[in-house]
Amino acid sequence: MDLSVVVPLYNEEECVEPLYVALISALADFPGSFEMLFVDDGSKDTTFELADQLASKDSRLRVVKFRGNYGQTPAMAAGIDLARGRVIVTMDGDLQNDPKDIPLLLEEIDAGYDIAVGWRHKRHDVFLTRKLPSMIANWLIGKVTGVPIKDNGCSLKAYRASVIKEVPLYSEMHRFIPAMASMAGARVAEIKVRHHPRRFGESKYGLSRVYKVLLDILVIKTVVSFTSRPLLWFGMLAIPFALLSIICIGIALQGLATSGQLSIPVAGTGVLLGAVPIILLLGGTLAELVYREGDVKVHELAQLTIRRH
Repeated sequence: MDLSVVVPLYNEEECVEPLYVALISALADFPGSFEMLFVDDGSKDTTFELADQLASKDSRLRVVKFRGNYGQTPAMAAGIDLARGRVIVTMDGDLQNDPKDIPLLLEEIDAGYDIAVGWRHKRHDVFLTRKLPSMIANWLIGKVTGVPIKDNGCSLKAYRASVIKEVPLYSEMHRFIPAMASMAGARVAEIKVRHHPRRFGESKYGLSRVYKVLLDILVIKTVVSFTSRPLLWFGMLAIPFALLSIICIGIALQGLATSGQLSIPVAGTGVLLGAVPIILLLGGTLAELVYREGDVKVHELAQLTIRRH
């Protein structure tokens, strides 16, 4: 299989058939074999039934149904996991992404890039609740990762399957894939794509999703900071606890020297606080060993790859 197109759907009954028709039209001239995967994220309308009817008439369409509503990223992850294509394209199911842009993404993959990211340069969304939070998130992601991608939130992307299938997806992490993959050495291209106003239904996303994205940014920052020098960072975390422990034990000893009585609560607190730096340093040492082992395996893999070429 050459190409898989993965589309998460949630309460998009009006979009299912037009989306299918648009995909078939956009891929009419695709020279290889392709499949489409519609992932129904626990829709409460007839989204699944309509998609299933289309799949019964076209073997190129496969439909996955979730028992409940788990979110866009888990639905996308399920589609990616089940995809059989050498290249995987993801997109939204609300017809705001244009399937006609898929060939543009595939051209970048054929040119040697590992990921092709869509950039909605003329975005048709409400400024306050969609565009402004997206602008802030893109700026923050660029600052944290050092990879200034203009539109991390655009679902229209193309990936080499060998790259995307190795990336764990959860929460809202699908928007961080290009930046994280680029940091790991993957070649990323960003191209302008069309973006249409929503024709049917209502947007499933708004300001309520902002806090999830902010938490994920903190996770990415932690991963980026700790990965290369884990022992150093664990050591820095241990310093405040060590200082507090010294202060508490010092106060307890001073009380013993002046009054002849040892404050058990203060001394006990100092001992407990003193155990925290030890645990952190042991954890940092373990993380350092794990990182070094992984680094050795990466170099071994690179050497094997070079030999094969």
